[in-house]
Amino acid sequence: MDFLTNPFIVVMLGLYSLLGENLVLAIIVFTILSRIITYPLMRQQLKSSKRMREIAPKLQELREKYKGPQNREELARAQMELYRQEGINPLAGCLPLLIQMPILFGLYGAIYATLATTPLQFLDIQNRLLIPELSAMLPLKNQFLWMNLGQPDPYFVIPVLVVISTWLQSKLMMPPVTDPKDPSAAVSRNMTTIMPLMIGLFSLSFASGLSIYWIASNVVGIVQYALMGQIDWRNVFSAPKPAPAAAATPKSAPAPELPRRQEREVATAPATAALTKRKLSERVQRPSSSKSASPKASKARKKK
Repeated sequence: MDFLTNPFIVVMLGLYSLLGENLVLAIIVFTILSRIITYPLMRQQLKSSKRMREIAPKLQELREKYKGPQNREELARAQMELYRQEGINPLAGCLPLLIQMPILFGLYGAIYATLATTPLQFLDIQNRLLIPELSAMLPLKNQFLWMNLGQPDPYFVIPVLVVISTWLQSKLMMPPVTDPKDPSAAVSRNMTTIMPLMIGLFSLSFASGLSIYWIASNVVGIVQYALMGQIDWRNVFSAPKPAPAAAATPKSAPAPELPRRQEREVATAPATAALTKRKLSERVQRPSSSKSASPKASKARKKK
C-alpha cells in the first residue's frame, strides 16, 4: 500500500508545515480533505442503500412466495427481474465502498507514519518521502495537552470520545425500521451498540493521533449526512417504535360480554319458550273439551 500511503504522507507533512507545525490541526484538516475526496462515493452508496430499502417489502414478498431450498433458483430469478424492473444494480452499493477502502487504508497509514516516535520509525518515514526536503521537519511535535500523539491516551479521555462519536454517528445514520421484529433490524440495533465499544477498545492501544483522526472523521461524517438530509435526530432520543398490532378478524373477535341478568335470561330463554308454548296449547284444548261434554250433559238431564 506504499503507492497510496506515500503521497498522503507528503500531504500530511505539507499541512503540518502550513498550519504552524500544529499536528492536531493538521490531522483535522487532513480528515476534512479526505472526507471531501470520498464524498461522491459515499453519496452514491447512500443512494443505492435508499433504493434497496424502498424495494425491501417487495423482496420480502418474493421470499415468502419462494420459500424452501428447492425454490432458490426461482427466488434468484424473481429478484433479478425485480431489480431490472426497478432499474437497480444490487452491486452499486458495494462498488463505492470497495473504492473507498484502499483510500482509507492509505490515509490511516500516512497518519500512523507521521506519528513516528522511534529511530526505526523515523528512518522508515524518511525512505517514504517523495520530496526529500520534507525530512527537515522530522521529528514532528507530537505533544498535545497531556498526551503524546504517538502514544495511547493515559487517561482514556480520547477512547471515550471515540466511543461516543462512533455511537452517535451510527444512531444518526441508522435507517428507519419498518418492522422491529425483523431479524435484520435487530442485528442493526445490536451493531449500533457493539461496534462503538469494539472501536473504543481498539483505541486503548492506538496512538492518540489516530484516535483524534477517528473522532474528526465521525464528526465530519455527521455534518455531511445532515447536509444531505439523511439524519433522523429522533433515533438518538427514542427507541424504535414497535410494529402496530394486527387487527383481529371477525372470526377471532371475542364475543361482547353481557351483564349477569342478561346472561341468565339468555340461558333460560329456551325453557321459558317451551313452557309458554305448552300453556298456550292447554288453553286451546280446554274450550273444545267443554263443548264436546255439554250435549251429553243435556241428554242426561232430559232422561231424568
